[in-house]
Amino acid sequence: MDTPTFEQFRAVYLTAEDLRLASSIIYNAYHDDPFFIDVFGGEDKSLYEQKLRAAIREELNELWQQEQPLIGWFDGERLIGVACVVTSQIPIGESRYWHWRLKMVLGTGWKSTQGLMQKESCLLSHLPSEKCGILQFIALSPSEQRKGNGAKLIQAVLSWCDEQPNLDGIGVFVNHPQHHKVFSQQGFQSIAEVTIGQVSGEILFYAK
Repeated sequence: MDTPTFEQFRAVYLTAEDLRLASSIIYNAYHDDPFFIDVFGGEDKSLYEQKLRAAIREELNELWQQEQPLIGWFDGERLIGVACVVTSQIPIGESRYWHWRLKMVLGTGWKSTQGLMQKESCLLSHLPSEKCGILQFIALSPSEQRKGNGAKLIQAVLSWCDEQPNLDGIGVFVNHPQHHKVFSQQGFQSIAEVTIGQVSGEILFYAK
């Protein structure tokens, strides 16, 4: 995918060289996310941050190795946003590969790994078909927020989705009113109110 759009902005697949910066962008965006605080335990800040970094690193590496879509949002040559989609081409939720489980357990602990799988299983159980993707991460660099880049990155993801013949749509779990608003403005609709762990939110779905 190489889609020049919005003047100097463009959406392209990430390369292996982009993964470290992508991991940093995702970490900063999700640092205060209620779900991750719940699943990794926010009481010990140092340990929480260690687990969050490990989880993001292992998930990005896994998605890369499994050739899942890792979409970068670039301002010229500068990576400023990342969106990661998981499709039914790989086992997710309670069906995750054993090597993913092992790496995640080593990095975050068994309870945290279970929490991550439960979240995916919850999303899968509410999506309208097996041919749906999950938006695993979507993040912008802190300095690039509130400039309209979030909406443009979502549009890039949906453009990719529309081109996939074996995909019926994309689901995402949101637990923040502002995130709900942005996704809704781009065509996502609420299909379920759920509580995952101790965190309540909604599953939104974009249907092609």
